[in-house]
Amino acid sequence: MAQYDTIFKNATLLNHDGEGLADVAVRAGRIAALGDLSGDSAREIVDCTGLHILPGVIDTQVHFREPGLTHKEDLESGSLSAVMGGVTGVFEMPNTNPLTTSRETFEAKIAAGANRMHCDFAFYIGGTHENVDELAALERLPGCAGIKVFMGSSTGSLLVADDDGVENILNAISRRAAFHSEDEFMLEARKHLRVEGDPSSHPVWRSPEVALNCTKRLVALAHKTGKRIHVLHISTAEEMVYLADHKDVASVEVTPHHLTLDETAYELLGTYVQMNPPVRDAIHRDGIWAGVSNGVADILGSDHAPHTREEKDHAYPASHSGMTGVQTLVPIMLDHVNAGKLSLQRFVDMTSAGPNRLFGIANKGRIAVGYDADLTIVDLKRRETIRNADVKSRAGWTPYDGVTVTGWPVGTIVRGKTVMWQGELVTASTGQPMRFLEALPQQA
Repeated sequence: MAQYDTIFKNATLLNHDGEGLADVAVRAGRIAALGDLSGDSAREIVDCTGLHILPGVIDTQVHFREPGLTHKEDLESGSLSAVMGGVTGVFEMPNTNPLTTSRETFEAKIAAGANRMHCDFAFYIGGTHENVDELAALERLPGCAGIKVFMGSSTGSLLVADDDGVENILNAISRRAAFHSEDEFMLEARKHLRVEGDPSSHPVWRSPEVALNCTKRLVALAHKTGKRIHVLHISTAEEMVYLADHKDVASVEVTPHHLTLDETAYELLGTYVQMNPPVRDAIHRDGIWAGVSNGVADILGSDHAPHTREEKDHAYPASHSGMTGVQTLVPIMLDHVNAGKLSLQRFVDMTSAGPNRLFGIANKGRIAVGYDADLTIVDLKRRETIRNADVKSRAGWTPYDGVTVTGWPVGTIVRGKTVMWQGELVTASTGQPMRFLEALPQQA
């Protein structure tokens, strides 16, 4: 009779075998056994009757604002929001102050996150004109998710707007690089279309053409250099159709807000729905859903980008672009699962297996023996109302305040440790950097 640290019993499990009743045993932070473990013992038995155990949800796009912008978020508060929402791992972005563009700034963030963040993590390094000669070494640093490039301006000062600059970056690297794809030259030329005090003019300024034109430029450069690109937060139906013909080089991220909200949100939420790229009308929302249904969309990321209420309350266009999202990713998408918009298996593919497949995360993304015991435990039947008061982000608000959903995260397990259970934080911060197959450290 085997002895384990923990056995999670009587759950419906989603893994490589599909969906079915199974127990999960954990030893030393790894999954040690699956199946009927009624004859085995453990120091702790967790009864999961009526619950589903999913591979740990990985949110591959968050902005936790540290260093330099910690009045609206930091690594601790952002990761607390993550685990309270069932997220076991995050990829965090480099548009901080100072920018994460050097070994020094990157390793400082790794040191700041270790055993302080509540979930496991990886950090992107920003690609710039100035650091292109260092990128080949930087992208292989332990805990690096890859290189992130802003082709259109957003929060922060990272920007590589020109094709030559992007081509030089792609030529310098070997891993998949992530891109904010909006055409900066078009954005500059269209600034006159912003209407003072009217955030609904945001998607007029940052039009579908601004996004599509940049994505076409980016794909052409990926083919020219023979490199892999990851196009973040697709916001248009046209991009989804176009990218279907370029899946050899391009992977695709979609966000819960682009799948959930439409043009009516500007009347209800004003600047609180202001994002880059923007929330658009229902035609584009439906086109993004089509990309989820037909498999063009690879993964989900929240693009958690918090700002304070004061920053959001500025009159448009002085208001800041971005919203919270890491804590609501799981419940919003489980509500879509319950509404029949996507299957639970597809949700798992987009939040764990997909990140593993695209980025080669070592020992994460599956419920399988030998993998890290990262588990997201959910109650698919539980109805809850999302409230600002429950948001753990330092920003303290969500665009979904007052929205009732069906499907709720009840447990967040990180490397075998129960971090969140039934809405309570039960384990102190033990977050560690993720490892990647394309950047494994050499062992003597």
